[in-house]
Amino acid sequence: MEWSTSSAGTPQEKHDVFLSFRGEDTRYTFTGHLHATLTRLQVNTYIDYNLQRGEEISSSLLKAIEDAKLSVVVFSKNYGNSKWCLDELVKILECRKMRGQIVLPVFYDVDPSHVRNQTGTYAEAFAKHEELLQGQMEKLQKWREALREAANYSGWDCSVNRMESELIEKIANDVLEKLNRVYVGDLDQQIAKLEQLAKLQHQFYKKICSVENLKKHRATVERLTELKMERSVRMLRLSPDMLSHLENSKDTDNYLDL
Repeated sequence: MEWSTSSAGTPQEKHDVFLSFRGEDTRYTFTGHLHATLTRLQVNTYIDYNLQRGEEISSSLLKAIEDAKLSVVVFSKNYGNSKWCLDELVKILECRKMRGQIVLPVFYDVDPSHVRNQTGTYAEAFAKHEELLQGQMEKLQKWREALREAANYSGWDCSVNRMESELIEKIANDVLEKLNRVYVGDLDQQIAKLEQLAKLQHQFYKKICSVENLKKHRATVERLTELKMERSVRMLRLSPDMLSHLENSKDTDNYLDL
């Protein structure tokens, strides 16, 4: 599990998900509960519990965003007040463009249109930013564009009439499904095509029974078995060290076979 500890702390394990949120709004409520649910589902998630923040986003946090395959952005009433959160969002969208990172917006106790158009509490936040950051219009514009872009992505609106625990469960499972597609999406396509091929080969063999046709069918089935095994291993989301151990074990077995 990925944890952010003290201001001097560094990431301890590789993570798949980065949580961006306004601490004073959701740290001990929605985001905390979402993090716990993701942990239960064995989704390695980076959450920053550091309460002491400087003016600039830390290099370790930037690295944590870069390393994630998916970022959950929890927009709340005061998210736009935080320069730190807005810088996180800009970095997350940069990773989406450069690395293909998945971005999942969640709107908690805030209207998505307020985020998209910087109205309501977001208008108030930007009025303060403009006052404090005079002469830094480029930075302000980046923040505005990032909010507009992120708010247009498909996500979750928590204002709908349902229990929060049910909603969190659905969001966590959505994250898990999206991660699974990242890990095994390419294999699923190959497996689907080979299953179709195996079916056709079997039909062809029944019509023209020959050793050659049987060998072709068996080769396809064998390849299918290998791909399904690889899919199962990927779904475990093993660490590089564990994968290295598997490769070493395979090399040892090959040597013993000799």
